[in-house]
Formats: sequence, structure tokens, C-alpha cells
Amino acid sequence: MIQSAGIALVVKSLLGTSPISSLPYVLSLISPFTFGQTTFAVNMVFVVFELLMLRRDFPAVFWLQIPVTILFGFCIDFFMQLFAIVPEAYALKLLLCLLGTALVALGVAGQGIADVLMLAGEGAVYVFARKTGIDFGKVKVGNDISLVVLAAIVSVLTMGTIEGIREGTLISALLTGIIARFYLRHLSRIDAHGRIYLAPHKS
Repeated sequence: MIQSAGIALVVKSLLGTSPISSLPYVLSLISPFTFGQTTFAVNMVFVVFELLMLRRDFPAVFWLQIPVTILFGFCIDFFMQLFAIVPEAYALKLLLCLLGTALVALGVAGQGIADVLMLAGEGAVYVFARKTGIDFGKVKVGNDISLVVLAAIVSVLTMGTIEGIREGTLISALLTGIIARFYLRHLSRIDAHGRIYLAPHKS
């Protein structure tokens, strides 16, 4: 819910979308489907990718990505309706973009701390990195760039212009990882085996 609220705020800033949401957003503009529904569809492609990569090693818990992504898409549509904002001042647009990015990062960090299940978009990156031995961060950047480029191509071919990709997309790409690491550092600890766990509350 936190991550979907952040995605909606970034879109409402009118400065673009987060990289992983760029393709679903463009697809929602050129189809009768909502942003949440196209997000679900794109994530199902990621689930299929995980299946092809892992085959018999596909963890049973990964099937939970399907109902979780349904909820995720529903929440995106809910917050897109809830945030009836049309900012005019650039400072307000930038503020909304930064706030949305911070919420997306909090959602990403929360998935890491919980260590139970990732959304399919992040899960596919993790699976590819594990299978190929390539650093997760590099795979994540490559995946984000690929989605943005694909979104731009689809947008130009169908609408004759680039929609949903602006400076806010770059801001989100640059800051999400940095802010997520900040949350992880302050909300969690790493044990002797390298596992992340929730930090105890300080009274």
C-alpha cells in the first residue's frame, strides 16, 4: 500500500513516473485498462520470466506474487483516485515527486526487511541476478533502463510523443535506492549470517 501510494504521487506530480511503472503507465494511456490493471499485467510477465528462469526451483511462496500484485494494482488505482491533485507550481510538483519517491523507497525497504516476498518486478531482477551472478544493483539499473526505453518507444509509436517520462523519472531512479538504504539502515539490522531483520524499538 505504501509503495502504491508513492507511485500514485509520483504520477500526480506530472513530472513522470518511476522507472518500473513507466511501461504500465504508458499502456494505461493507450488502452481501456487502468494503471493498476496494466501494472498487474506487466508484473505477470515478470512472474512468467521467473518461472522460465527457475523452472523446478520456483519457490512455492512466489505464487503469492499473483494475489499480492492484484492487491498492489487495486491500491494504485485507489490512490490515483484519492489523490485528486493537479499541481501547477513547479515547486509543488517537485515536492510531490520527492514525497512519492520516499514512499516507494519505504515500500521497497519494507519488502527487504520482511524477507518473505518481493513484488514480481523486483523478484525477477533478484532471480536474474542470482542465476547469472551479476550484481543485483547492476541488473536493477539495466531493468529500469530497459522499461523506460520500451515505454518511450511504445509511447512514440502509439501517441507520437513521449508520455510519463520526465525529470521525475530520473529523480525516482536516482533517489529510490539511496532512500531505501537509509530506511534499511535505521529500521533494520543485519545478523551474523547477513540476514536483515527488524530493529528493536528504542524507548
